[in-house]
Amino acid sequence: MSQADLLDQDPVFQLKGSMLAITIMELVHDDLERLDRQLTDKVAQAPAFFQNTPLVLALDKLPESQTTLDLAALMAVCRRHGLRTLAIRASRAELVAAADALDLPVLPPSGARERPIEPGGERKREPEKPAQPDVRPTRVITTPVRGGQQVYAPGGDLLVLAPVSPGAELLADGNIHVYAPLRGRALAGVKGNPAARIFCQQLAAELVSVAGQYKVADDLRRDPLWGQAVQINLSGDVLNITRL
Repeated sequence: MSQADLLDQDPVFQLKGSMLAITIMELVHDDLERLDRQLTDKVAQAPAFFQNTPLVLALDKLPESQTTLDLAALMAVCRRHGLRTLAIRASRAELVAAADALDLPVLPPSGARERPIEPGGERKREPEKPAQPDVRPTRVITTPVRGGQQVYAPGGDLLVLAPVSPGAELLADGNIHVYAPLRGRALAGVKGNPAARIFCQQLAAELVSVAGQYKVADDLRRDPLWGQAVQINLSGDVLNITRL
């Protein structure tokens, strides 16, 4: 098989489904002059809404007695106001024939529920509230944390009222408070919360970390606040140690 044959078999398109936002204009009266005036008022209220807006003309609610609709003129009125007709929705034979003559797709009447929209109404909606994090009560430890122990406070703060020995490890999604000497490791904001802090009455830790940024004992011993009451917070990528 030649290279040209292989190239000819290479697909040049794909058919895909999509949920597109398309406005439906449901016409209930065949009165193009009144439609023109009312659209003019709507455009004045929200000009941005009427800029090349895709439109389906729903003609299935027109009274049976109104059989003189000029579909081309209706589309022209819509186009003057920025509405681009993509298709009509109708079942009556004369409307289907008029659409065929204009090479316009015809959609069947819809049984789905449709809600009225008000141009410009998007600006009036209240913004959606962000999902609230899963915050749990502070975990309180009242006994010494021995070497080899690990204490974790998921979704909240950890408060320790007793000494933390070398080899022990404290972890919290929020802040860590140690009202005693901290000689083990303390990791706050372990799920990436950069606002988390570490508080302790005596800094003698093997490691401290906030949101993945850490300092080990060799770095901490060089700090003038080693052995004192401090708080530790994150500024950018730098851990700050300040006096309490």
